[in-house]
Amino acid sequence: MDELRTRPDLVVTGGRVVTPAGVRPATVTVTGGRITAVLDGDGGGDGDGDAGGDGGLPPDVPRVRADGCYVLPGLIDSHVHFRTPGLEHKEDWAHGSRAAVAGGVTTVIDMPNTVPPTLDPETLVSKAGLVAGTSLVDYRFHLGADPRRPALLARLDPAISTTAKVFMAGHHTAPTVVRDPAALEKIFAAAAIGGVRLLLHAEDESIFTLLDRWQGEPRSYLDYERRRPRSGGISAVARVLELVRRYGTEAHILHLSSAEEADLVTAARAAGLPVTFEVTGHHLSFTDADTRRLGARIRLSPAIRTQADQDRLWEALRAGEVACLGSDHAPHTVEEKTRPVPDAPPGLPGVQELAVAVWTGMRRRWPEEDPDLAVTRLVEHLSARPAEMFRLPGKGRVEPGADADLVVFDPATPWMLSAHDVRSRCGWSAYEGWTMTGRVLTTIRGGQVAWDAERGTFGRPEGRWLSGAAAQDPPRAEAAAQDRPRTEITVQDPSRTEVAARGPRRAETAAQDPSCAEAAVRDPSREAGEREVTSA
Repeated sequence: MDELRTRPDLVVTGGRVVTPAGVRPATVTVTGGRITAVLDGDGGGDGDGDAGGDGGLPPDVPRVRADGCYVLPGLIDSHVHFRTPGLEHKEDWAHGSRAAVAGGVTTVIDMPNTVPPTLDPETLVSKAGLVAGTSLVDYRFHLGADPRRPALLARLDPAISTTAKVFMAGHHTAPTVVRDPAALEKIFAAAAIGGVRLLLHAEDESIFTLLDRWQGEPRSYLDYERRRPRSGGISAVARVLELVRRYGTEAHILHLSSAEEADLVTAARAAGLPVTFEVTGHHLSFTDADTRRLGARIRLSPAIRTQADQDRLWEALRAGEVACLGSDHAPHTVEEKTRPVPDAPPGLPGVQELAVAVWTGMRRRWPEEDPDLAVTRLVEHLSARPAEMFRLPGKGRVEPGADADLVVFDPATPWMLSAHDVRSRCGWSAYEGWTMTGRVLTTIRGGQVAWDAERGTFGRPEGRWLSGAAAQDPPRAEAAAQDRPRTEITVQDPSRTEVAARGPRRAETAAQDPSCAEAAVRDPSREAGEREVTSA
């Protein structure tokens, strides 16, 4: 057994393992929190001396049996709201991470709209301190893009964060909303300098404001989708694509909801722009007809759209146009969700339901598809691509040297989700009563069992804050710097920082419009009062 130089701590045996090279019967060995070998064979021994397919491994090594199941890399949910600090009555890391591991998720990236919001490195580090010792999953944080201080993105330490969330439209927990096109441009210019990927809630709030001034805010869910229409998303995505073209900033559209937006981003990607998009399990599972029936229970922002839109999103997933799947896990209490329509917040839990809801949808839509192909797609969009996009070394792959984050997934057993199954602190799920196909049986994070469905037990809260320092890729950074507009940063005094973005690709445009050649990024003392904070 040349692959094994040390005695393993854990063996996962008997399953079909989803590896970068394909799906095959194999045994996975784990030592010190990392995968040490992926051995051919299904480990058919009984663990009492008969080595079977696990290659003569010591019989007293702890084993996790995966007979009849797939063994997946730990899933990555890059879009969660675990509500710490300040909103723990909705969710906290203890409950949120339990929901995650019950759904096969071993790594999450948390959003900035907390109280206080994480709009600077100091607040983010403070938040990490609050989470330490409470999480079953590994974690990272998206910084919030502050329109008062866009220059922070130009000098953001990648050990703190490599991404920033931009709210282009407001809702009940949005900490900052970038309504001014000039402020948005400054954010894109600064992010390009700092090599920061922007994540965008891309909706044009001015369209919704115009409709509300005409007809008032929505008072019923019967026409909710029409009152928060696709035009808001289409307009915002078009603006984002222009700024990506201008500055070369990496941009990721969150919870994309309509066919037209999918077409726009896919076309832009084909044209070479560094833009990607996410689809949520909710937008793949529900339509506007469900919103009319279920009301606030599935009220989302962006709104859930028509059957035709849902069909296009499924098509995008099957074609590989979707970069990653995200849950947009955003719990609210039952009391909050049952308020009058103008006051009920958008959002619902989803980190626990994400993988099984998408798997169930795939098996129902494409029942004749080879399950190995379907599970490879699930892993691609919930493990491999997120690990690459968000620079998570050691994540997203079952191979020697990778983190020992593994999921034993039963692909065929039907079961009905009930409130009793919900691990989120909010205690409810929009999927209650759904008959699911497939279930997470065991979740392993860092070589330790974090969730055992048979026993209904959880592991120890030893999840790690994943520093972005190891994610630096000098060749990639150098290539990106050559490809995007050249930049200069001049600090004239502590209260003023100017960021100018210039480059050969923009010379002609700059000559015609100097405002396109320079984006000024100022300190808060120069722009006091610009920030707008909506109710949390």
